[in-house]
Formats: sequence, structure tokens, C-alpha cells
Amino acid sequence: MPDSLLKSSMPDSLQTLRRTGGRELSRIIYDEGTIAARVAEMGNAIADEYPEGEPLLVLGLLKGSFIFLSDLVRHIPRPLHVDFIVASSYGSGTTTSGEVNLLYDPSISLTGKHIILVEDIVDSGTTLSRLVPMLEARGPKSLEICTLLHKHIAAHLVREPKWVGFDAPNEFLIGYGLDHSEDFRHLPFIGSLPH
Repeated sequence: MPDSLLKSSMPDSLQTLRRTGGRELSRIIYDEGTIAARVAEMGNAIADEYPEGEPLLVLGLLKGSFIFLSDLVRHIPRPLHVDFIVASSYGSGTTTSGEVNLLYDPSISLTGKHIILVEDIVDSGTTLSRLVPMLEARGPKSLEICTLLHKHIAAHLVREPKWVGFDAPNEFLIGYGLDHSEDFRHLPFIGSLPH
């Protein structure tokens, strides 16, 4: 492996430390190239699932999904609409608060549409437990979940994601849209913070 590639994938490289404002990471879990390849695969798999001519709405759960969503929809080779929902179960800590606050509701009607709810990460399942019943009550033709990361730690999920980018370790993850107190969303890779 060339030194330039090795250094760019190391969590304590100068480039990484510059991006994190000097904050050290435990490790880089998924690098930029690995993420890009998987997102392209997921986009094609989603396109194959839905009949042409039927309305498809990709609903991004903000803020964490925004980078994943923007990359994903560019890899779905069919017409679609995009809207957003904002819900939060984290404050400034590294564990879920257990309460979900709905801050923004989709402006597009969900009735009769195939809906794909795009999540950055499924961990406790708290957010999905609140959102899935609410979205189902609005009469979509179908509702599926697409997540970049899945920790597989929830005791009960109201619905398992149909598309999962990667299995995720039980660590606090940042980058590629995931944050800690609004920091680190801009990182092009997914890394973990030290305990």
C-alpha cells in the first residue's frame, strides 16, 4: 500500500487531525472509498425493488442522514422525490436520551407513495419506534427503512431495515453525517471517538 494511502486512513494522521480540529479518533471504521462503493450498490438495489411509474419518496431523517441521502439518491436510476423529517433522541451526550423530539414534518403527502425512510444509523431503535407508526398512519403504499449503519443492539425494532449499508460496532461513531454535539459531520469517513 502506498504511504499516502496508508497515512490518509490512519486516525492520527495530520490530515485527519486537521479535519477533526486536533481531536483524536479511536479508529477509522469505514473509509471514503468503501462507503462510496456500498452506497452505489444500495442505490441500484433500491431501484430494482420498485416498479417504474409508481411514485417513490425518499424521506431523509435529518440531520445525520444528509450526506448519505444525497449520495444515495444520485445512485437510484429512476424518478423519485425527496423530503425530510427531523427528529432527535440525542442531546449533546453520546447516549440516546430515550425521548424522540419531532422538529420538522415532511411537506409532501405520503398517501399512496412508496416511502423509503433513510437513517444514518440504527442503534437503540427509539427514533424508528416513534416514526414508523406515525408514517404508516399517513397511508403510504409501502414503507421501508434504509440505513447506512446498523448496530444490532435494539431489544425490539418496530421494523427492521430492508437495506443496510454496514454492520456497525457498538462504539460512538462520527463522520459522513454522524456527529457529536454537531461536530464531525463533514468527515468523509466513519470513525469512532475514544471512550
